Amino acid sequence: MGERLAPHRPGRDDLRALFPVLAQEVNGLPLVYLDNAATTQTPLPVLDAVRQFEQHDRANIHRGVHTLSQRATEAYDEARRTLARFIGAGAAHELVFTSGTTEALNLVVHGLSTAGAAPAVLQPGDEIIVSGLEHHANLVPWQQAARRCGAVLRILRPDAQGRLRAQDLAALLTPRTRVFAVTACANATGERPPFEALLAQAADAGALTVLDAAQAVAHSVIDLSSLACDFMAFSGHKMHGPMGTGVLAGRRVALERLEPLRYGGDMVAWVTETEASFADLPMRLEGGTPNVAGAVGLAAAASFVDRTGRERIDAHLSDLRRHAAEGLAALPGVTVLSPDTGLTAIVSFVVDGVHPHDIGTLLDEQGIALRTGFHCAQPLLEHLGRGPTARASFAMYNTYAEVERLLAGVAHALKVLQ
Repeated sequence: MGERLAPHRPGRDDLRALFPVLAQEVNGLPLVYLDNAATTQTPLPVLDAVRQFEQHDRANIHRGVHTLSQRATEAYDEARRTLARFIGAGAAHELVFTSGTTEALNLVVHGLSTAGAAPAVLQPGDEIIVSGLEHHANLVPWQQAARRCGAVLRILRPDAQGRLRAQDLAALLTPRTRVFAVTACANATGERPPFEALLAQAADAGALTVLDAAQAVAHSVIDLSSLACDFMAFSGHKMHGPMGTGVLAGRRVALERLEPLRYGGDMVAWVTETEASFADLPMRLEGGTPNVAGAVGLAAAASFVDRTGRERIDAHLSDLRRHAAEGLAALPGVTVLSPDTGLTAIVSFVVDGVHPHDIGTLLDEQGIALRTGFHCAQPLLEHLGRGPTARASFAMYNTYAEVERLLAGVAHALKVLQ
């Protein structure tokens, strides 16, 4: 078992007390927040960092000669450096701020499928492989790109247990494979695929590789410099940072192949009435006024996660997930998806003859927040022969007592509904 992040660990501050939203009641009962795969809560150090910037340094960045603009520019640049260290992005990488994983992935898809000064990377007859575990944000844009540029979209389908296998990817890779996209953790099932090996396999075949790390960066140690990964995307709101923030990180040579998604201020080197030349990375891909306070808050969230300790967090969440999965599977009529996957914070389950929305409603009456539905991964759940599911997902502040409340709440719901 990994080291538990107990609420009152001797010699450290009360972790839960740093998340003020948790100190409330819902329907007359203490809140149990288990919807972290959708959005994590934000600690006081992150809120303070954003407030400090807005109260003292708020100004637009770059080119301003006045003091506030220079301070804002330095805060923005320091946030970029902090996040680059957080994901192990070395000298060969660049980091681009986005509004979240969805924008970051769309930036990649648009950039590879749109012609600019050079022809688009994706051409008719080229092949794109997308894992069958993906969130719609890492599937639908590739569908649109394939239609737009005449490429062929192939799906690396999981087996009946929801697992991806290297031999299945090998069967799909061809000399025309240009892109392979995969998640670090399936948000609908909690499955943690062997993405490191799959990325290396695709890269060896000559494909550009894309990793959706949204469900991993809040607790897993992802070292971009050790991965065969050209593009990696993640969101701030899934790692205790502000909503509307995110990152696209990648190898500089790969990012330079992208046609910008947004044209306008701050991404140009010079402009005439008929032509424009674009700035160097990363500004080339960051057109428009940036969310500077959001970047500051995102960097503060990364620092907070690092101070807490990602390996400790990962072990704690894996323990919580294991306990929840075993307890849920022991209940009559309950099936847990991907029951044996490791190092994940998500447990998704279905109940024979019971709609997950009814379970979610009854749990909310008991102050327990989880997510129900397709979790933006409808093709995956249909492939597994499942409809919508109930999904509990854990963060560093969750406890074993809260897992026990979840299990008791589901058991109560089953008595009411079955």
